[in-house]
Amino acid sequence: MTADDLVGCILAAGGSARFGQAKQLLPFDGEPLLGFVTRQVNRSKLERIVVVLGREAERVRGAVDWGRATVVDNLSYGTGCASSLLAGLDAAGACAGIMLLLGDQPGVGPEFIDQVSADWRASRAWASATRYNDGLGHPLVFAREAFAELRSLHGDKAVWKLIEGFPARVAEIKIEAPLPPDLDTPEDYARVLAGLATHS
Repeated sequence: MTADDLVGCILAAGGSARFGQAKQLLPFDGEPLLGFVTRQVNRSKLERIVVVLGREAERVRGAVDWGRATVVDNLSYGTGCASSLLAGLDAAGACAGIMLLLGDQPGVGPEFIDQVSADWRASRAWASATRYNDGLGHPLVFAREAFAELRSLHGDKAVWKLIEGFPARVAEIKIEAPLPPDLDTPEDYARVLAGLATHS
């Protein structure tokens, strides 16, 4: 652990209310969905990785190969994603910045992560958001100078409120690709699985 590390934080504590079952354990390309996402992040050049669990944490811990990632529990996951961010910041400790990734967004591969990481390191922006062809999305990166503001957040979608509230302090990192979908609903999951089958 060094003060110059960029730490990847996979937010995977959600209750999957819209989905109806624990998304972290959905079968995806031969492994649990969160295992696939974690493996993608493990393949990146990030110095350290933290995964934040909440719902079904015990089951998920036993089902996933975490590789080099550190796994922590967010016991307050029911209060919104800001509580998972706090757990991730606590686990990250001293670092230059934190990269936020989603446990239900398997389309964010190591090449995207490494491009965002390299661009952020070149600018050291207070915050960076990834600009895809059809909109902003993750990864999001926040420098340690933003951690106090991150720790003040509450509820869901709080990080986006911070991004929208300080536009002059947020850099955009362009990736020439469609915005990778979140798997929020069974329909989202079915579409992404169909895409996998098409490209296999």
